[in-house]
Amino acid sequence: MDAETADFARFYAESRDDCLRTVLASVGDLDRVKELVDEAFARAWASWRKVGLHPAPRAWIVRTALNAGVSAWRRRRREVPLGAAACPVDAIAGGLVDRDIMAALRRLPERQRQVIALRLFLDLDTAGAAEVLGIAPGTVTAHLARAIATLRAELAATQEGTNDTGVLT
Repeated sequence: MDAETADFARFYAESRDDCLRTVLASVGDLDRVKELVDEAFARAWASWRKVGLHPAPRAWIVRTALNAGVSAWRRRRREVPLGAAACPVDAIAGGLVDRDIMAALRRLPERQRQVIALRLFLDLDTAGAAEVLGIAPGTVTAHLARAIATLRAELAATQEGTNDTGVLT
């Protein structure tokens, strides 16, 4: 295995779960997310000399996956609703995202989900998230503040509705 292949293999192994989690928080459909992230990694491999030098290659993968999803949507010209059944049980059972957090994330507007995913799951700074999303850093901060406030309120309400065994009362 040459150095370039080994470098990409290491990057893939270290980054795939983070990228899946990030795109899942934004898209919500695990099967679709796996396709999008795999497509993004395939594109990254095809251009690894360039992508490997990118200041945030994980963000490049996430942005490419999200762009691929938008492109596919445009080709189909129909929107797939993000409903309660959009997150399959295996995404939650697989431990990618906590059940309560995923349910609360699905209720957020899309841009807020994207900001949460990039800032909290992928650990990008405000400027990096703004660059990935193509919006101003102040807009990222505003979306993040609104999303966190909403999530706190929803998750606190969920916690108040459970007993000591964690079962909803």
